[in-house]
Amino acid sequence: MKTKNLFSALVVTLSLFATTMTFAQKEKTVTVGGAPMYPSKNIVENAVNSKDHTTLVAAVKAAGLVETLQSKGPFTVFAPTNAAFAKLPKGTVENLLKPENLKTLQTILTYHVVAGKLNAKDIAKLIKAGKGKATLKTVSGGTLTAWMKGKDLYITDENGNSSKITIADVNQSNGVIHVVDTVVLPKS
Repeated sequence: MKTKNLFSALVVTLSLFATTMTFAQKEKTVTVGGAPMYPSKNIVENAVNSKDHTTLVAAVKAAGLVETLQSKGPFTVFAPTNAAFAKLPKGTVENLLKPENLKTLQTILTYHVVAGKLNAKDIAKLIKAGKGKATLKTVSGGTLTAWMKGKDLYITDENGNSSKITIADVNQSNGVIHVVDTVVLPKS
């Protein structure tokens, strides 16, 4: 009798494990900032869990862009890390978060967003087609130039400052995030 119960418990355990594994395989996650990013969640739902993107999340909230980045999209987001924001001159982030600088903050944040879903392979194809460079139109109306150095992808802003994509292809339900190491800025 004990063997039968043990066998039944083992079958149930294996069944639950198989179900969990099947779900996990469908949910191929990428770890960003110590947290798994789930393709079934939207950009905001995932970003709030990354300890490397607390500044970005605070800025998105202050700019009133949460609803936009939770919408259907799709969007390609070049997401600067906290360390990227820390590279800005002292006091810049605090100043941008002030209500009187709302439009500037919105412009900077939407400068990091391109309409449509462009994974790393898509960007690389555009770069190849552009003979080494691809111009990406941002949601703010500006442009970013994508290029490669070896196998690494970079984006350059309108001021000539470059940012390396450190983690590519973080798929979301409404687009894709590429983690970048530098904040890019539109021409002012």
